[in-house]
Amino acid sequence: MENETMTMAKEITIKDIKIGGKNPIVLIAGPCVIESEKSALKHAKILKEITGKLGVPFVYKSSYDKANRSSIRSFRGPGKKKGLAILKRVKKLLNIPILSDVHSSEEVKDAKKVLDIIQIPAFLSRQTDLIREVAKTKIPVNIKKGQFLSPWDMKNVIEKIERAGNKKIIITERGTSFGYNMLVSDFRSIPIMKKFGYPIAFDASHSVQLPGGLGAKSGGQSEFIKPLASCAVVCGVDVIFLEVHENPKKALSDGPNMLKLAELEGFLKSIKKLEIAR
Repeated sequence: MENETMTMAKEITIKDIKIGGKNPIVLIAGPCVIESEKSALKHAKILKEITGKLGVPFVYKSSYDKANRSSIRSFRGPGKKKGLAILKRVKKLLNIPILSDVHSSEEVKDAKKVLDIIQIPAFLSRQTDLIREVAKTKIPVNIKKGQFLSPWDMKNVIEKIERAGNKKIIITERGTSFGYNMLVSDFRSIPIMKKFGYPIAFDASHSVQLPGGLGAKSGGQSEFIKPLASCAVVCGVDVIFLEVHENPKKALSDGPNMLKLAELEGFLKSIKKLEIAR
């Protein structure tokens, strides 16, 4: 890649939150999957309290359907109808912006009525019809870089979104496949993708995932969430994407790569110190 000066990310707005430019790092966080309405509201309330206390802009995330689980026996979530109803209630009661992911073009019509950011999962980051359908909503799009893609490949993905008339884009780095059941984080990808002019997020949870590492489900190395997120901040990310749970060992999805909710405040304090220093 050419050695060019890093481009300042375009600023996009989610409700009253500004992402990119010289704005503070935003936290996108929540449990991997909606386990119940009670759980969703509980986690969202605690997250709002912690981020409010520390002055960290916050977007709540959780999936209503995990369509790419390792096993047919894995918990997928409450489904589109019930899940979106839960997210709508969280949004209304707590007055916070909401992100969730879609897996098919057919979901977009209903998802856009609730979500403030629509996410395209890493495994679907080259699915042109889905990308264009999401982009046409004109709602901000968070697209995860496939673990099989190089950072410069994302320029083609960005063009698909732009050509559908949407320039409200966040690109998320989430690790790169390294042999079987292993991901590595190449932090060169952050300044490389920042040259495309859009805010960059670092997924600190899925970057420590061990895909399919436990046979019928994925494993993870949550002990590396903090050091990898710290590297991403130093490299200039605009957003930290993080899955959290009050008890990751009992989480119904991706527990091994989630941060324990009780550790979040300390984690964010360390992130803020690095942000101030950069």
